Amino acid sequence: MRWLGSLATRLMPVAFLLIAAIAVAQFWLQHAPSSTALDDAVHHVTGFLHGHAWWALGMAIPLWLLFFLGYFRERQRLAFPDSSVGGYFMDILDRLTNRSALEARLAEQPDAVFIDAEQLALTLKSKVIGQDAVCDDMAAQIRRRLALKQRGKPVGVFLLAGPPGTGKTYLAKCLGSSLQRRLLHFDMTQFASGGHGATQLFGSSKGYVGSDNYGKLTAGLRDAPDAVVLLDEIEKAHSDVQKNFLTAWNDGFITEASDGKQISTTQAIFILTTNAATDALQSLIDQHKNDADELRRTSTNALRESGFAPEIINRLDRIFIFRPLSGLDIARVTALEIEAMIKGYGLDVARGGIDPELLLDMMRRQGRLGSGASARDIVRLAEESIADTLIDAKQKGHSKVSLVAVDGRVVARPAA
Repeated sequence: MRWLGSLATRLMPVAFLLIAAIAVAQFWLQHAPSSTALDDAVHHVTGFLHGHAWWALGMAIPLWLLFFLGYFRERQRLAFPDSSVGGYFMDILDRLTNRSALEARLAEQPDAVFIDAEQLALTLKSKVIGQDAVCDDMAAQIRRRLALKQRGKPVGVFLLAGPPGTGKTYLAKCLGSSLQRRLLHFDMTQFASGGHGATQLFGSSKGYVGSDNYGKLTAGLRDAPDAVVLLDEIEKAHSDVQKNFLTAWNDGFITEASDGKQISTTQAIFILTTNAATDALQSLIDQHKNDADELRRTSTNALRESGFAPEIINRLDRIFIFRPLSGLDIARVTALEIEAMIKGYGLDVARGGIDPELLLDMMRRQGRLGSGASARDIVRLAEESIADTLIDAKQKGHSKVSLVAVDGRVVARPAA
């Protein structure tokens, strides 16, 4: 029907010309006597038009009818929308809300992003030692969620649970770096008080001290909407502070208290870490390693029993359980920490330049610290063992060194 209306609109000028020509012909035949050859020719033309008037009217009248029918149907569609997607919904939006504002907000929605999950997983595993399963799962989750074009919630709200020093915080940092996103890192132990902690993150209401400035979280997401937000040791934050995040995770925005502006969280990735229920979670991951649904159910129960608020748990998209480091994983972490320390003193380490005996000694010392030992303890052990010899090497002008265990101590020797 719509194409007939379009055709009628295009042919309307022809119809008008035909009717006008018939009217002129009728007038000429009645009022203009024939006197010359030109007049005779005109009489012949007008006579032809007059003789075929009904044929011309037969073409013009249907075109007129189609034109006016299309016109009135369009008016009716705008006033009383039909069930078509475009007409129906857009009219409702014009009538019931601020359509322009809605369109502007929709324009701010993130486009679908497609990433290589395998490459992301490899990058994470090359940096975060001993947590290959977590890195694989994290990369897969990020890929699926970034590919969603329309989201009313953050890209993800992920809880990283496990013993201290197993790489939970480091994974969040590596994720931000790998995705080229800004990292907003908050130590939630600093927000153990309710009112004051909330104002630091979400701003102060008008009339209160600090109301001229945005909160740390709201300002960060305002400036970097696609940030990775790391909430370290979330269980240590005051319950009122935790509840302030519910809107961010459920409705896709947080409200800045100073001016009431809503800051979108739909492009952000929230990473929560916790050391709670460590022993229970380790037992569960061994029991249900082949049953993801049962692992999630039992992990949720363990966290709830450890004091996690149900409303927080219900908004988690995924719980990742980190395993304690053991065996060669401890050696890998130790080697990486030693390499980082060497570079921290402005030196390079030679290929194969860390004596295996040094690694074994540090692993034994860490083992004596018990099950509570972490990667942070490795850093402290490395500082005690090699810091002085690295300082001596730097003062002597060396640029690349090898670390060798000699008579119970570590010596940094210059390398070619």
